[in-house]
Amino acid sequence: MADLRISGLHKYYGSMHAVKGIDLEIPSGEFTVLVGQSGCGKSTLLRTIAGLEEIDQGTVQISGQTVNDLAPKDRDIAMVFQNYALYPYMKIFDNIAFGLRARKVEKTEINKKVDHVSKMLSIDHLLDRYPRQLSGGQLQRVAIGRAIVREARIYLFDEPLSNLDAQLRDEMRGEIKRLHKELGKTMIYVTHDQIEAMTMADRIVLIRDGKIEQQGTPSDLYDRPKTKYVAGFLGSPSMNFITARVVTQGLGYGLILENTAAQLKMPENVSQRIGEYLGSNILIGIRPEHFSLNNESKPEDSGTTIEVSIDLVQPTGARTYVSFKIGQVTAVAELNPRDIRQNESNLTLNVDVNRCVLINKDTEFSI
Repeated sequence: MADLRISGLHKYYGSMHAVKGIDLEIPSGEFTVLVGQSGCGKSTLLRTIAGLEEIDQGTVQISGQTVNDLAPKDRDIAMVFQNYALYPYMKIFDNIAFGLRARKVEKTEINKKVDHVSKMLSIDHLLDRYPRQLSGGQLQRVAIGRAIVREARIYLFDEPLSNLDAQLRDEMRGEIKRLHKELGKTMIYVTHDQIEAMTMADRIVLIRDGKIEQQGTPSDLYDRPKTKYVAGFLGSPSMNFITARVVTQGLGYGLILENTAAQLKMPENVSQRIGEYLGSNILIGIRPEHFSLNNESKPEDSGTTIEVSIDLVQPTGARTYVSFKIGQVTAVAELNPRDIRQNESNLTLNVDVNRCVLINKDTEFSI
């Protein structure tokens, strides 16, 4: 295993500043996911770690050794690419063994390693086939097998599941996570899919425009986002953002939702944070699952009731998504399908204000 430290890393492509002073430390054995929208710099960062891109400024250290000037082959890093990058005229055994042969590993040791890895990934029955004879999921397992057979210090994954259909992606997410648990190696995984990030990561590093927007455990980013961008990026359907005015309410402060008569009672710990915004507008972020029907039992003072008119009902089986207007904003609630009656037009919903995110409209930082 190996730890990784990135300090002040910059990468330019002509006048385009792709990576802007990234500082990041990844402990040995951690599964870290770099996530963000396409073009944010996450794959570029991964390629600089691998040595496939030159660093314009800053350092990359692996186990305390600065590797800026080391060739990719000398960094002891294995990488899995989005497009598999298998040799089409080699059998699967030879594809997996290629890197070991290039390092002049003994034949008996190669056979032993390929056999072990192929059984681990359930592709041992495919070793005599060619890549053209395999499905997408099988090809991805071969690409992963070729990487892990090397027993490298760090494993890098560059959007390896993006070419697979939804069911295969679900299966392969579990396979890669189990693989990490079995190997215990440092793994860095790049994706634009926030579901992959949430389900696989020990730690998420959310990148925006070449910078780290926030990093932490999946629950840190989901429950305690530092900015509106983080709050809106994670979660599907995404968080509802509604403008609200801070008003006095008893001995504390509450919120009146914009263009409505709805007034939310804030719990004491939240009320203390919004007093300085009295009379001003802020954003309240409410996740779809933080709405519930008023007839559901809830702990005392856990939510506040609002009346809504249904615009759209979208059943998914396990849950049903209900769209409605709050002022000028179309919001979505995630509800139990058994609680939505046919042809129902109005709902009384609880809002779990203890779990809402309050955001400064000007800075877009959480309050």
